[in-house]
Amino acid sequence: MKCHAGCSQKDIIAALRSRNLWPEATSRERIVVATYVYRDENGAPLFRVCRTEPKGFYQQRPSAGLWVNGLGKTRRVLYRLPEVIEAPIVFLVEGEKDVETLREWGFVATTVAGGAKAKWLSEYTDTLRGREVILIPDNDGPGWQRAVELSHELAGKVGRLVVLNELPRDVKDISEWFQAGHSETELIAILEGVHAT
Repeated sequence: MKCHAGCSQKDIIAALRSRNLWPEATSRERIVVATYVYRDENGAPLFRVCRTEPKGFYQQRPSAGLWVNGLGKTRRVLYRLPEVIEAPIVFLVEGEKDVETLREWGFVATTVAGGAKAKWLSEYTDTLRGREVILIPDNDGPGWQRAVELSHELAGKVGRLVVLNELPRDVKDISEWFQAGHSETELIAILEGVHAT
C-alpha cells in the first residue's frame, strides 16, 4: 500500500488496523530469515526471493527504490547468473539455500526461483549451453521428477550433463549432506564415479 500524502508504511498499517482492515500479528507471523537477489549479467538486481520461518517463500522486484511483492513482467534469470556465465562447470540444484551451501564449499551453483514446480525457460538452457552441468535434485518425489524434466531439457544442449543420485536416502538435499559431516573432496570423488548423460 502507498500513501500519496507521504505517510510511512507503519502509519498506514496502524490506520488500517484501527478500522479492523488489517489483521493483527500472530505468534505464527512469518519472519524473513534469508534474502536471495537475482541479478543480470552486469550484477544489477532484477528480483529477489525471501525465505521465511515458518518455512515459506515470496518474491519481490525493485520499484522506485523499494522492493514490491510479485515479479510482474520482470526478466527471469538463473540465480547467481554472473558467476554461472564465467564457469565451465555449474551445479544445478532445487533451491537458493543449496546454491549458497555449494558456494561455501568452493563450487559454482545455480537454481531458478520457485523450486521444483518452477517453469524452466529456454533462456536458462541457453545460459548453460556448452557447460558441464551437475544436477543434484532434492531427495524426494518432486525432486526426482524435476531431475527427469531438466534432463530432457538439457541433454544434448549442455557440454556434459551429470545427474547425481548418490545421496543417502536419509538426507533431503545437498545442504543436509554437508551438514552430516561430508566434504567437498567426498563430493568430487562421488562425481568422478558417476556417468554423464
